[in-house]
Amino acid sequence: MSHGDFVRQLPTGAGNLRTSPPLLQRLHIDLPLFVLLLALTATGLLVLFSASDRNWSALARQGTYFALAYAAMLVVSQLDVRFFRGVAPYAYAGGVLLLIAVLFFGTGAKGAQRWLAIPGLPRFQPAEILKLVMPMTVAWYLARRVLPPVPGDVLAALAIVGVPTLLIARQPDLGTALLVAASGLLVLFFAGLRWWYILTAMLLVVAGSFPAWNFLLHDYQKQRILTLLDPESDKLGAGWNIIQSKTAIGSGGWEGKGWLAGTQSHLDFLPESHTDFIIAVLAEEFGLVGVALLLGLYLLIIARCIVICLNAQDTFARLLGGSITVTFFIYVFVNMGMVSGLLPVVGVPLPLVSQGGTALTTLMVGFGILMSISTEDKKITR
Repeated sequence: MSHGDFVRQLPTGAGNLRTSPPLLQRLHIDLPLFVLLLALTATGLLVLFSASDRNWSALARQGTYFALAYAAMLVVSQLDVRFFRGVAPYAYAGGVLLLIAVLFFGTGAKGAQRWLAIPGLPRFQPAEILKLVMPMTVAWYLARRVLPPVPGDVLAALAIVGVPTLLIARQPDLGTALLVAASGLLVLFFAGLRWWYILTAMLLVVAGSFPAWNFLLHDYQKQRILTLLDPESDKLGAGWNIIQSKTAIGSGGWEGKGWLAGTQSHLDFLPESHTDFIIAVLAEEFGLVGVALLLGLYLLIIARCIVICLNAQDTFARLLGGSITVTFFIYVFVNMGMVSGLLPVVGVPLPLVSQGGTALTTLMVGFGILMSISTEDKKITR
C-alpha cells in the first residue's frame, strides 16, 4: 500500500470551478468544529492577555503556539483514518521506548524526570504523545475482535494501558498517568465493557486506596489531597493557591469586575494565573456569565465531536473518536474542579485557554483526527 493510499485526494472535479467543493471541504476541515475552536481560541487569547498582566510578548508567544497547533491539526486531518489504524502499534512501541529512555536519560526539575532531550530536536515530554497513541492503540486492538470484549481481550487491553501508565507514574507524574490511563480505558468502555467488570474495578480501587496511600503516593501527592480536604490548615503554604482561587471566583459575582480589572491576578495574589488557574481570572473579570458562556462553548465542541463519532464509518474510528472527545471533557472537568477546590491540584491546563504549547498541540492533533473521521471516505466499510 503506497503513501497515497493514506492521504486523501481532492474530490473528483476539484479542478473545475463549477464542480469543486468549498475550500474547507477540500482541506478536510469540519466547519462547525473549526468555527467553535476559533471562538475558543479567541477567548483564550483575550483572557491570557489579562492574566499575563497585559504582556504582549506572552500573547505573541501563545499566538505562535496556536498557529503551530492549527497547522498540526490541518496536516493530521489530511490523513485517512486507515493511516492511524496502521501506525497505532508502531507508535505505541515507540512511545514506550521513549518513556523508558526518560527514566534513564530524561531531564526535569523539582524531583520529577519527565522530559527528553534528543540532539537536533527540541526538548519534549513523551507522556504527551501517549495521550493520543494510547486510545489509538487500544482502539486498533479491540476493533479487530468480537465486541463486547471477552475476558482475554479485556486483560490484553488492560496490559496495553498499564505499561505506559506505570512508566509515567514512575517519573513521577501521577496526573498525566491518570489521563493517559483514562484515554485507554474509555476505549474499553465504549467497546461495550460489561458492567460487572466496571463494578469489580471500582471495588479494587476502594480496596487498594489504603495501601496506595501508605506505599505508593509521594508526600507531595498526599499533601495535595489533605489540602483539598482542609485548605485552611496551611493558608500560607499548600492551601494558598486554592484559597486565592476561590476568592477570585467568588469576588467576580454575576457579571464580574470587567476585563483587565481583576485584583487577585494583577496584584499577584493568584499564582499560576496564566496557566492552571486561568479560569479564576476569567471568573473574577467576567463573572458567572462569562464562565457559563465558556462552558457553553466547551459543551458545543463536545456535542459536535459526539456527532462526528456517531457518524463514523467503522468501529476503530468510533472508538478512537469517542475516547478523544471524552478525554477533552476530562481536561475541562479536572481543571475547573481543581481550581474551584473540588478536586486535588494535579497541574491540568484548561484546554485552549491556559498558556502553553505542548498540551495545546496534543489537543489540536486530536481534533485533527476527529476532522479526519468527520470527512473520511464513506466507502469505508463498517
